[in-house]
Amino acid sequence: MPEQFSHPSTGLNWVDQLSRHAFMQADGVALRYKGNTTTWAGLDDRVRRLAAGLADVGVNKGDRVIILITNRPEFVEAVIAVNRLGAVAVPINFRLVASEVAFLAHDSGSAAIIVEQDLAALVASVRADAGREIASIVVGDNPAQAGPGSISFESLIADHEPLPGNGAAADGELALICYTSGTTGRPKGAMLTYTNLTMQTISGVLASTTVDTTGVRLITPPLFHIAGVGGLLPSITLGVTTAIMPTGAFDPDVLLDVLESEQITGVFLVPTQWQMVCERPGIENRKLALKTISWGASPATPAILRAMDKAFPGVPNICTFGQTEMSPVTTVLSGEDAIRKLGSVGKPVAGVSARIVDAEMNDVPRGEIGEIVYRGPGTMIGYWNNPQATEDAFRGGWFHSGDLVREDEEGFIYVVDRLKDMIISGGENIYSAEVENVISDHPKVREVALVGAPHPRWVETPVAFVVANDEQDPPTAEEIIDFCQTHLASYKKPTRVHIVEVLPRNASGKILKGPLRDQAKQESSV
Repeated sequence: MPEQFSHPSTGLNWVDQLSRHAFMQADGVALRYKGNTTTWAGLDDRVRRLAAGLADVGVNKGDRVIILITNRPEFVEAVIAVNRLGAVAVPINFRLVASEVAFLAHDSGSAAIIVEQDLAALVASVRADAGREIASIVVGDNPAQAGPGSISFESLIADHEPLPGNGAAADGELALICYTSGTTGRPKGAMLTYTNLTMQTISGVLASTTVDTTGVRLITPPLFHIAGVGGLLPSITLGVTTAIMPTGAFDPDVLLDVLESEQITGVFLVPTQWQMVCERPGIENRKLALKTISWGASPATPAILRAMDKAFPGVPNICTFGQTEMSPVTTVLSGEDAIRKLGSVGKPVAGVSARIVDAEMNDVPRGEIGEIVYRGPGTMIGYWNNPQATEDAFRGGWFHSGDLVREDEEGFIYVVDRLKDMIISGGENIYSAEVENVISDHPKVREVALVGAPHPRWVETPVAFVVANDEQDPPTAEEIIDFCQTHLASYKKPTRVHIVEVLPRNASGKILKGPLRDQAKQESSV
């Protein structure tokens, strides 16, 4: 038995658990990717060698290391290797431009960047302009593209012996800095500890998405995003085989092929992806092994949830709701309630305390709308290098989510809007999710986003951006407005409707309302 496995760790974080699985099920499959497999022993060995290599290039406990890699096994190896040293992993969006990466490198004070070959030139410019030494490790054959002194990822692994011993960090210490999307300004780095990450595993078990340790979980979201990391964590911690979906444009047929060929038992997608999957002809003839399907990251309309129920009869449909700062799951809607409670995000998971409050932090009566605030072991410890944002987020001693919700008589939570997206027209609150749900039920509508635009009399007015089901037969603006007039109070109906080909989205699939709001504002000023 190798020396480093002779005394398995007594810890519970994912670094310790990886070593435990390498000890207990060495030849079991940890990762699948493009037809290749990595065993638990193989994964732990590569992680330990990479950790030794990172230490050799000057990465110490507490140092920050940027991970700029698409969905592939090297991302998993990099993040866990950084954590094995007690250093802090900073996974960032591979779609960012050089100035954005430079900001994150400066803000985090990162000592090193682990980057994929295709992004190496971007890192070279960031390093050249940094004004300080930043080590770079390149996943690919030409590390020199990342600038002088760059090292090959594979060479670093091959040239070092496995780092012995247990992980260098304690449960309450910092593990990840996950930057928010920055849709309301500069990105903020949510600081997540090992305790936070372990809580995500517990939330996953409670959501019944990772209980089946003999199954295969498919990771489809970008791994840099909290939805990707959050999906990976329970698998690594519990010893579940994980298949990684390569990065690329979402193709529902390819997804179905992977679900079938890999006999995937659990998968998470955002609602618009589920919509595309459910629309594929012949889906009922696929030989699938799904035991759970799940969704989150953005609201699912009743029409999408009904389509999922029809396409996957008998398969529990689980909603997981949360945000980066909560690492991320806060509420879960179990499969048996998916149709009965259409539109709900469920109830808070064990370990999450939640309140629904007004602007003065008073609890609102059940059924009324307020902001949901949280406490619990999954809550971040603050925003990196941003004490003012931390203070604002934790005012009153609770973490402020920014989500406006209501609670029904059974305690189920319904999200009605983001606080920043609520439209106030003529003194009346208009919740975009409510109007969007109505418009999405129009037979000619595929998806919709509602934003507020300036109005000379009402201050704000609702403007809808609609994607048609059939480009050859799109709805007219009048049809949408009349449809809303039938199903909503008059002040809630949009005063303008734009039929568009696509809605702008970020890497996690969330609709970006900022560009839509800017367009609506510009039109209002004409």
